[in-house]
Amino acid sequence: MDRTDRKILAELQKDGRLSVTELAERVGLSLSPCHRRVRALEESGVLLGYRAQLNPGALGLNFSAMVFVTLREGDRRAVEAFETALIDIPQVVDAQRLFGEPDYLLQVITQDLSAFQRLYDESLSTLPNVQRLTSTLVMKQVIQNRLLPL
Repeated sequence: MDRTDRKILAELQKDGRLSVTELAERVGLSLSPCHRRVRALEESGVLLGYRAQLNPGALGLNFSAMVFVTLREGDRRAVEAFETALIDIPQVVDAQRLFGEPDYLLQVITQDLSAFQRLYDESLSTLPNVQRLTSTLVMKQVIQNRLLPL
């Protein structure tokens, strides 16, 4: 990956809806080489996709919590069962497996506190192999969806 590829990635991070023509102008390439580079970045897995960024509050999703999960067992089968079940919960918008304790950090978004409580009681606490859930409420998003430093 060279400097031009990094310029392409930086521009697409800012605005994934750029046409190839506009992108080529911004990075100083002609249309065909720019298109080839974008395609190569997609095929290599560097560019994973394009999507719209949504405002949760405008969609009525005004409640956010961080949930720390400690598993009973850490063997491969238990971890796979937990992660597979977690995928089916759309309110979990980010999940990270951690070293040490706790085992996972989940970001959960719901409409309000009562919706979170239902999700906690009916879905999160019934996930396979869960020993303990600890949650904390998000007061304010300070940094979200930051662009990668290229």
